[in-house]
Amino acid sequence: MLSPIAPIHPKQFELHGDVRTDDYFWLREKTNPAVLDYLAAENAYTAAVMQPVEALQEKLYREILSRIKETDLSVPERHGDYFYYTRTEQGKQYSVHCRRRLSMDAEEELLLDGNALGEGQSYFRVGVFEPSPDHRLLAYSTDFEGDEVYTIRVKDLSTGRLLPDSIPGTSASLAWANDNRTFFYTTVDEAKRPYKVFRHVLGAAEDAQLLHETDERFEVDLAKSKSRAYIFIDIFSHVTSEYRFLPADTPGAEFRVMLPRAQGIEYDAAHHGNYFYIRINDTGPNFRLVRTPAAAPLLADAEELRPHRPGVMLESVDTFRDHLVLTERDDGLRQIAIQKLSTGERHRVAFPEPVYTATPAANPEFDTSVLRIAYTSLITPLSIFDYEMDLRTRELRKQTEVLGGYDPTQYHSERIFATAPDGVRVPLSLVYRRGFQRDGGAPALLYGYGAYGHSSEPAFASERLSLLDRGFVYAIAHVRGGSEMGRPWYDAGKLLHKKNSFTDFVACAEHLAAQGYTAGERLAILGGSAGGLLMGAVANLRPGLFRAVIAKVPFVDVLNTMLDASLPLTVTEYEEWGNPNEQPWHDYIRSYSPYDNVRPAVYPHMLVTAGLNDPRVSYWEPAKWVARLRATKLGENLLLLKINMGAGHFGASGRYEKFRETAFEYAFLSLVRLGSQEPMLAVHEVRQRVHRQDVADGKGE
Repeated sequence: MLSPIAPIHPKQFELHGDVRTDDYFWLREKTNPAVLDYLAAENAYTAAVMQPVEALQEKLYREILSRIKETDLSVPERHGDYFYYTRTEQGKQYSVHCRRRLSMDAEEELLLDGNALGEGQSYFRVGVFEPSPDHRLLAYSTDFEGDEVYTIRVKDLSTGRLLPDSIPGTSASLAWANDNRTFFYTTVDEAKRPYKVFRHVLGAAEDAQLLHETDERFEVDLAKSKSRAYIFIDIFSHVTSEYRFLPADTPGAEFRVMLPRAQGIEYDAAHHGNYFYIRINDTGPNFRLVRTPAAAPLLADAEELRPHRPGVMLESVDTFRDHLVLTERDDGLRQIAIQKLSTGERHRVAFPEPVYTATPAANPEFDTSVLRIAYTSLITPLSIFDYEMDLRTRELRKQTEVLGGYDPTQYHSERIFATAPDGVRVPLSLVYRRGFQRDGGAPALLYGYGAYGHSSEPAFASERLSLLDRGFVYAIAHVRGGSEMGRPWYDAGKLLHKKNSFTDFVACAEHLAAQGYTAGERLAILGGSAGGLLMGAVANLRPGLFRAVIAKVPFVDVLNTMLDASLPLTVTEYEEWGNPNEQPWHDYIRSYSPYDNVRPAVYPHMLVTAGLNDPRVSYWEPAKWVARLRATKLGENLLLLKINMGAGHFGASGRYEKFRETAFEYAFLSLVRLGSQEPMLAVHEVRQRVHRQDVADGKGE
């Protein structure tokens, strides 16, 4: 049997004075023709292996597409005297940004056509989209590489012409001052870290630098208060933050520090009247709410409005003329709490399902009693509600339409708990088609992430119906490292506790099998980025527990990446993973880094993806990992690497291309016989076909 990729010989390299052996370090040489040839060979091999299910890929793609309302309209959002919205058109990849005067009978104004901007580009994404306060100008930015570095342009909306102002090298962050001619923006350094803030006056040849954050752990971001009274600079690391503020009416003034940064203390702020409302974790990990005078914000003089609560995490605070809106994480679910400012009366918005996701949507208007809420669940499509905060009534403005006769009553979702080795109960969110039998005969796809405090929300995805209707169970493992159970849940899955994420996930997989939802030979797992690290770690830890793994842009070369401070995110993430230039971080990271722990074992069938221009997880991490797996693993299970040669971390930018990526992943599950009812070839037949093709092409005998 021919190896699909020629063996690569070990090479030596020097890193921080320490000579390390890394057989595949040379794959970092992005401009080396041999590297590009190698990646092309991997793509060709993957295409050859997947050829027997090409018809199924097309069928799945058409199936996914058939559920989508291709020509559609978002719910208009009021900004001043206009309704802003986006629309999509059949056959076109990108959204069109539009607006009308407050009456929807008014004539539509087309502001930005993503299809025209993205024409002929292999990748396209809009970064900032910010109308000026008087709505005469639009500042927007674009990325054509997928490296998340944007160029800002300004459009005169009365004439449709672009102003000469053009600012490259920026991040997706911008805020207008109230004079309609000044805005603030951020630029990125060589590691793609937003680190400087500039003030730009339209037509000016040179911009004033207002901030240079020299501590490489910190990034900077910009925002404008909903009251439109202040511009905020948010300076933040993974565990520390600092706000600076400037009256939006005086853009030439100096930014002032709100609360000086203190290591380990995080806060953010909203403005209302004479006060800043500050969410801060100075008295406990789950944050409390205080308010300070905007004229002289001092924490020592702050009035506490909501104390720290061990069982409830305060996630965010928003202000309206008469109300405060708090999002809280309670028992694994997000709650939305409303407080009437004049009376102090509080209530929570009620939601109808046991497993759901609810969050305040875009709410740009300050002077309103209506809160817009985005609601979804594993069986309920995204639904946009307007909630009248005083009357406690809601109006459904739009529910994403699922074509083809989708009936949510034919599906069931639930939440169950697995028990981790240390006795901690780990939540799982599940969905499956009604009539499902818990006899171990069903295929399952288990998703996990578990990093950065990011909570994996149970949300609807119409493409997932292609699995559920074929008898799959879809499950989300809410492992430690996320914030589903509050900030302590995050802290228990990072730094020297990171392995809890992996053992939690294994416990969830074992629980699904023990309870009859699936069995190991029918279980596939899925994760991307830091969730790809999770996939690699559990594949090393328990390779025989899963039949298939889909690892998307996986962060798998953890030790080498965290030893290289020149790479994007490395220094900023010392507070997430630890600094391996020091002990005990080095040995702990080394003990779980997927690339460093590949061993001779029968691994599951694996599909690994990468983006050549990815600034977050460099393409060489999955490429090196796959190369080492090829040289080390036992058995005949498939190992495929698929590299998008024109995209970054988030894959294809066009919506139709994303549907095709999903169809490809689902077809892979079918190829490895994970419960598909579609005709297909067995794995050994696939290998024989690839071998025969190699011989026909003169590559071997």
